[in-house]
Amino acid sequence: MSQDFLPDDNKFARPNDDSAAESGQDVVCVTVTGSSQGVRETILTLYRLGFAQVGDWSPLQRAANPNQVMSVLIRRRKRKA
Repeated sequence: MSQDFLPDDNKFARPNDDSAAESGQDVVCVTVTGSSQGVRETILTLYRLGFAQVGDWSPLQRAANPNQVMSVLIRRRKRKA
């Protein structure tokens, strides 16, 4: 599954930028929200499954609900014809 995704050469690019659409790429945003321990454990589980490296996720940030945090992963993948 992870071989479908492309390396993020420009970590500062905006994920909703039209340049990804023009280049034949889809931008996928994955968000994990919950307690800080739950979010960290989920990121580690996804790492063990080969989904993404731990360092690919954003630092924990406050979520909309009190006592919750979130982390975001942005992936680019080749658009299939």
